[in-house]
Amino acid sequence: MTVVYEDNHIIIVNKTASEIVQGDKTGDTPLSETVKQYLKEKYNKPGNVFIGVTHRLDRPVSGLVVFAKTSKALSRLNDMFRNGEVEKTYWAVVKNAPANEEGTLVHYMVKNEKQNKSYAYDKEVKDSKKAVLDYRLIGHSQNYFLLEVNLHTGRHHQIRCQLAKMGCPIKGDLKYGFPRSNPDGSICLHSRRVKFIHPVSKEVIDVTAELPSGNLWNGFGI
Repeated sequence: MTVVYEDNHIIIVNKTASEIVQGDKTGDTPLSETVKQYLKEKYNKPGNVFIGVTHRLDRPVSGLVVFAKTSKALSRLNDMFRNGEVEKTYWAVVKNAPANEEGTLVHYMVKNEKQNKSYAYDKEVKDSKKAVLDYRLIGHSQNYFLLEVNLHTGRHHQIRCQLAKMGCPIKGDLKYGFPRSNPDGSICLHSRRVKFIHPVSKEVIDVTAELPSGNLWNGFGI
């Protein structure tokens, strides 16, 4: 991880694809603990350091994660993420060109807990939740296309599932129909930018994450 923004109330980091945001059954050290350790060492803090998880990013996804450093910021940020007051922009590398260079995708998604996978439907079905995103084509290399995605809702695996439904599974995402995995187990989805009103100071926070290193992301010339 790399710290890209920090003040008294929040810290924003650029996570690598292998890092997990919150602890799970794997028992691997979550990013929240890594950030705690970073703050403990940086400020030479005795005792426990407060870090609040405001949202999640799937493990194989890279990019920006916002943490709260105070309980005041945590409760406000939780509300802001829930109410769609945080603008989230993602970049995704896909093999197939979308039929239209830009558009809005509206689906009804159902999460299958057992499979840890979501399914997208064109019409409302039992237990479904509405999922909305905007996408546009912003670049292409010899073999791949780069899409910019703006989320309007925050459903489980939303971008992965909706882009696959459109016929554009994300590179490396076996779960949603890409034929081959990436060597490092990542998928080519990157949380590129977040923009929101600071929960305490009310200033505009607008942060962009550097792209993962490697020829693939550099190949778009952006």
